Amino acid sequence: MPFTPALEFVFEIRAHVARTLHIGHGEGETTEFTPIVGGSVHGPRLQGKVLSGGGDWSNTRGEVCELDARYLIQAEDGAVIDIVNRGFYHPAPDSPDQYDGDLQVAEAGHYYRTSPVFRTDAPAHRWLSETVFVGLARPDGDDVVVIRMYALR
Repeated sequence: MPFTPALEFVFEIRAHVARTLHIGHGEGETTEFTPIVGGSVHGPRLQGKVLSGGGDWSNTRGEVCELDARYLIQAEDGAVIDIVNRGFYHPAPDSPDQYDGDLQVAEAGHYYRTSPVFRTDAPAHRWLSETVFVGLARPDGDDVVVIRMYALR
């Protein structure tokens, strides 16, 4: 019988972003930076806030945007957690709306997925540094990116 890994919802990040800055472009490629200026973290395994000062560097070739975000989360207990979140965004005409229960976690026509890695030495949050995660991302207006984090079990 084939084995299928399971995903467990652990928390959702609502990252507030500022205006994207154009860095440059090469042959068929555009590089941009989007500052992350705050936000929130809510879920069954982590509560806290997104700290200002991080950002997302993106390289777009054709219709595929490669994302490389780095920012900090501060948990409710004060622990600071580093996140490096890489992924891809591109049109995917055959991709349907996706839901986790009643909550829409991905919008039709778009592939927007991340693979975050967390670092912290806080004992209460060490599980973040020892777990593989998948993020389903979606925009929420012009200045918020929502990433729903799932732990691979």
